Amino acid sequence: MIAVLAFLLSGSFGESFISPVHVLKAIFGYGDDYTQLVINDFRLPRIIVAAFAGIALAVAGAVLQGMIKNPLASPDIIGISAGGGAAVVGFLAIFSDLNHSLTVSIQWMPLAGFIGATIVGLFVYLLAWKDGVTPSRLVLIGLGVSIFLQSLTTLLMIVGPIHLAAEAQKWIIGSVRTAEWHEVQIMVPVIIILLSILTFLVRHLNVQDFGDETATGLGQPVQKFRFTLIVLCSSLVASAIAFTGAIGFVGLIAPHIARRLVGSAFGLLIPTSAAIGAFLVMVADIIGRTAFNPLEVPAGVFTAAIGAPYFIYLLLKKPKN
Repeated sequence: MIAVLAFLLSGSFGESFISPVHVLKAIFGYGDDYTQLVINDFRLPRIIVAAFAGIALAVAGAVLQGMIKNPLASPDIIGISAGGGAAVVGFLAIFSDLNHSLTVSIQWMPLAGFIGATIVGLFVYLLAWKDGVTPSRLVLIGLGVSIFLQSLTTLLMIVGPIHLAAEAQKWIIGSVRTAEWHEVQIMVPVIIILLSILTFLVRHLNVQDFGDETATGLGQPVQKFRFTLIVLCSSLVASAIAFTGAIGFVGLIAPHIARRLVGSAFGLLIPTSAAIGAFLVMVADIIGRTAFNPLEVPAGVFTAAIGAPYFIYLLLKKPKN
């Protein structure tokens, strides 16, 4: 319900307010031409992109936290988002000429982000391998890789063309401002397919709560299972940030909120995390385009403003005895 409410409010708010009733009418092809133009051509693509980005990041975060057994695990922490950011900045640096213009179409930039995020996810897994992959090694190596890639990204922005820093910063923060229908047509089917596969697989993840030996004894190929989940989570995150940029902390916050509401069983945790993730990104986008009107602030600024203090809270929180 909260995701549906955010969806309607996101359609209502902008340079001009449109009532939720008229938003619904416009979506179904009714109402005046102006309202249908504003909703269907300008606002609806960014709403859908925001919602599915939130879903993808939140579900990936929930799966990673369950697999790694660490409440701090998220796409941001283990380097997947940083990989996408470094790839995009590298793309801008390599294909920029002396006239500060790209020598190839900017439409290739999402592909660069997708490839970067996916490769880094696999690279972290391979680095963490030592007679198998343990959750602690995965998160520690992921954190190290993330810090390295963030430094590399900053270096590329400093030594690259002047216009690179501004363009790259928009992507690194994360925004859905430029979302269009052709992006929706690519992003949504990919995320739905990946979510379907993950939903089928994660029901077996609860077994790993009893330890690797127990899971192995019950016939689960633990290492192959973890590798598959890493590939799927990396691809899911990459599919989102390829079009929105690296919107931070959604994969950390949403699963925690969902776990407090429905517990740790993945049958309920995954859909609840998805709804909360969609809600967070859509609300962040609403605030970003209305709070400082006519200036529009990227949605990632507000997810980070919420997520960073929450991350500190998790670090300082004492474990229960």
